[in-house]
Amino acid sequence: MKTTNNTVLISGGSAGIGFEIAKLLSEKGNHVIITGRNEERLNQAAAKLKNVTAIVSDVSNSEDVERLVEQINSDFPNLNMIINNAGRALVYDIAAENANAYDKAEDEMLTNYLSVIRLNEKLLPLLKKQEAAAIVNVSSVVAFVPGSLVTYSASKAALHSYTQSLRLALQQETNVAVFELMPPLVDTEFSAPIGGKNGISPLAVAEQFIAGLEQNEYEIRVGQTEDMYRLYLSSPEDALQLMNQTRTQEINS
Repeated sequence: MKTTNNTVLISGGSAGIGFEIAKLLSEKGNHVIITGRNEERLNQAAAKLKNVTAIVSDVSNSEDVERLVEQINSDFPNLNMIINNAGRALVYDIAAENANAYDKAEDEMLTNYLSVIRLNEKLLPLLKKQEAAAIVNVSSVVAFVPGSLVTYSASKAALHSYTQSLRLALQQETNVAVFELMPPLVDTEFSAPIGGKNGISPLAVAEQFIAGLEQNEYEIRVGQTEDMYRLYLSSPEDALQLMNQTRTQEINS
């Protein structure tokens, strides 16, 4: 997939991985549209970028999505790439009494999985009109091996499965390529509650993403995600143990 002269929509583009991808793509001559729920943060991010349009929009809100899709079709008819980066993760103990796990899982699943399906479906007709187009779904290492964020992990596993099926469906009859970006733990405000300071930088993720996109690497397993994937293939039990090592130690202490 070419990485220049595209029109790119990035959900959750005001911070973290989304912002760093927006920055790199804008510097390569792409027009980048970033969305987010917080208008102030979105405008602050846009002020640091060039060749960018900021649109306040919540991917989990159906009315917001309808307005976004209408604006994209009207103002950006050359849109040829969607990067579904917006995410939601809630830290809680699923085994605790009154964890309210259902409501938390519903919240995460809506943002991380169902909202991606909705936005892709609504913008797919526009993507199909382009000479070359791409959908990028940002999942996680936990799509392979669940971690301490149990229902977040489940939502990313669902996204991974959907991404594979969508890729197979679209490669048969369209010019829409489907990519999956799979970061490990990343040092962002989003991951701070689960020890994000120990993760890699969002810039490193963005750089590897751009390289993978250029090489048509449809499953871009960043950094330690590749190591965990290889371990998972050889021993799912060992991979699960390693992913949850700290959690197991806390339970046994």
